[in-house]
Amino acid sequence: MTTSFLNGERIVVLFFISTILYSLPFSLLSHGVSLSLLALASFFLEISVDSSTSPFPLRTRPGASSGILLGAITLPSLILSKLIQSSRGFSLQQLQPQEIEYLTLQYWATSASVFSVLLFLAFTLRHSHWGVKFSLSFVFLQAVLCVAALLTTSQIGLHPALKLSWVFFHGLASVKLIQHFMRTFPSCASIGEAFLVTAGIVLYFGDMLLLTVKKLCGLLVSSELVTADEIKRSEINIIIQGLVLGLLLYPVALKYILQIWEWFINTTYSKQRRYYEIGRSLIFIASLGFALIVIVPLWMQFVQEFDRHPFLWVLSFVFSEPFQRLLLCMWWMCIISVSVLRFYNISKNSKIERILLRKYYHVIAVLMFLPALMFQPKFLDLAFGAALAVFLILEIIRVWRIWPFGQPINQFMNAFTDHRDSDLLIVSHFSLLLGCALPSWMSSGYNDRPLAPFAGILSLGIGDTMASMVGHKYGVLRWSKTGKKTIEGTAAGITSVLAACSLLLPLLASTGYISTQHWFYLFLAVTVSGLLEAYTAQLDNAFIPLFFYSLLCL
Repeated sequence: MTTSFLNGERIVVLFFISTILYSLPFSLLSHGVSLSLLALASFFLEISVDSSTSPFPLRTRPGASSGILLGAITLPSLILSKLIQSSRGFSLQQLQPQEIEYLTLQYWATSASVFSVLLFLAFTLRHSHWGVKFSLSFVFLQAVLCVAALLTTSQIGLHPALKLSWVFFHGLASVKLIQHFMRTFPSCASIGEAFLVTAGIVLYFGDMLLLTVKKLCGLLVSSELVTADEIKRSEINIIIQGLVLGLLLYPVALKYILQIWEWFINTTYSKQRRYYEIGRSLIFIASLGFALIVIVPLWMQFVQEFDRHPFLWVLSFVFSEPFQRLLLCMWWMCIISVSVLRFYNISKNSKIERILLRKYYHVIAVLMFLPALMFQPKFLDLAFGAALAVFLILEIIRVWRIWPFGQPINQFMNAFTDHRDSDLLIVSHFSLLLGCALPSWMSSGYNDRPLAPFAGILSLGIGDTMASMVGHKYGVLRWSKTGKKTIEGTAAGITSVLAACSLLLPLLASTGYISTQHWFYLFLAVTVSGLLEAYTAQLDNAFIPLFFYSLLCL
């Protein structure tokens, strides 16, 4: 009975949570209790879903476990690790209290998103399994703790009614978004993967919305929104945030614009396919251009005082150090051109397994991002945002089949897909890019752990690649009878990351970084993320870097 409850993935996740709880200062005790309740609620709900004989009402990715525990605790654990790191900075007087206050608000908002979705999933099951009853009990305790913390703590800087409303908004939005995601893209993600994506989008959008509301309210409620007002945001962060959120919202507007267009041509013009496709493409180009050139920059300038158009600010930023940054751009273009053409031809004509072919792109990520992160981290942050925007635009063109590029892009992207992708939604390139970008973005403020920004590059570009290559060629001993992951591959991945860290730390020290990385926590972070890669059936590009980063921050 116990072995059926504690499979490899659950043991790794529970050990990960225990490590974070062990590192908590006393001031974050309530946050630790909250994380424990979320873990217990998601643990029992996952057991109920995986052991249920009846099909789950929402169609999930075939061949993957539910992943509820992993998806539910990843984001709250990440924010709690950042709170632990920020508490060290505050004790050294390197952080203002408002930054910790706002991070605290984000933690409780994320917790509300998680327990709201857990509540929704529990009621979706429609059967009274004992695990569901346990899960609902822990969800109720978590909700009570969240409300009590928001009502009794005044350091967050918001009126209790505003705090509760803000947290309630996150919970409701997460439930609505995961419903929309699972119905719009059926069989494209597990529950855990959808959990992580929806909670992350709601948190990211909520942050920008709070800044927007603060500007709209102006002086009338500026005293109530002092937290959002006193936290300084860099121009790069605002540009990335505005661009990404604008592109995520753009398909909603495009849907209604195209509906109006179709109604117009149905009543006025003949239904010739060619003219229909050309008109549809022109509308897409015009609406996208208007959104990116006018609407999104106006939003950026509204929440942050730019002295010029944000895109002109980007150009001035690039040419403020033209030699290094333009040289990096040329280096990136050369690598992308050579690798894409080379690997695309190999994928069409070679018998190399698709999973191994995709690992070459992990190596390309190391060659592209590692030098830039060491010498031009701010420029790399901006480049990550630009690359994500390009990926989003290409995916919109592919999904909507925008003439004339929709079908060729779809054929090209399908050359690099595996069983975790579908024709409705291809996510592998997004997960690799975000896996490398998120640790760098999250380290843009206070950071006393020099390896933390490199968490994605090290875990995916080196560890995951070596584990796959060695495991495929030399692996004999498997972690489980049904899985493909081998002990030899996992050992190679862990060893390679530790070796890379031992080389990287002296290089960082020579460039001015002060090394405060504890080797015990480094070894623990590498080992836990390596074991997660070995055991999880989820999209490892999404979870491994966040686990690695969270443990590096301790």
